[in-house]
Amino acid sequence: MLKILRKLKKWELVLNLVNKMKMKKVPMRTCALSHEKLPKKDLIRIVKTPEGEIIIDLTGKQNGRGVYLKKEIEVIKKARESKALSRHLETEVPSFIYEELEEMTK
Repeated sequence: MLKILRKLKKWELVLNLVNKMKMKKVPMRTCALSHEKLPKKDLIRIVKTPEGEIIIDLTGKQNGRGVYLKKEIEVIKKARESKALSRHLETEVPSFIYEELEEMTK
């Protein structure tokens, strides 16, 4: 009986290790406007490059200061009205960036 219990405990340990290995950590980021923590894939990243250029970063790996926005048209319109991106990036964000963001969310 004791041997069976020991074998069961070993299998429980193995199963726990397997379950831990399968779970991947989902990178979470905060929306600059709504302050919600969301998975990185549900957000759009806008970057001010070291050269001072403002771009939309589709890869999430572009160098520079990045700001995340939720992929919702209401959030993008509110960001445009409040100039939240300009404050976060510490420079004026061109209107064509907002237009591209609106096109991406449709």
